[in-house]
Amino acid sequence: MSDSRFEKGLQIRRHVLGDEYVDRALAQADAFSQPLQELVTEYCWGTVWARRDLALAERSLINLAMISALNRPHELKIHVKGALRNGVSREKIREVLLQVAIYCGVPASVDSFRVAREAIAEFDAAET
Repeated sequence: MSDSRFEKGLQIRRHVLGDEYVDRALAQADAFSQPLQELVTEYCWGTVWARRDLALAERSLINLAMISALNRPHELKIHVKGALRNGVSREKIREVLLQVAIYCGVPASVDSFRVAREAIAEFDAAET
């Protein structure tokens, strides 16, 4: 594990997903799942998300589309909140989910809209 890449990844992961979420994920890791937490932090966040050719907001939009297509509601919820933290507007989130309806199917989009609406409400409640 590259300590500098892990630390950079941890910084970006905390920025996008929030300290509370990251702290909980790391605290719940045990001997079995700790290597996954290290891999995700170092390579997902410290290598790919740290690249400069796409802004964090652009990466968030891409993630919303892919996670919706994969039907991963838990991950979608946290990444909707991350997109909002990255400055993505609700309108852009809506447009991505409409695009999902066309290319991935209406059921995927309907579920994604439901999860996104919950995530936006939770994000807004936490901000007040």
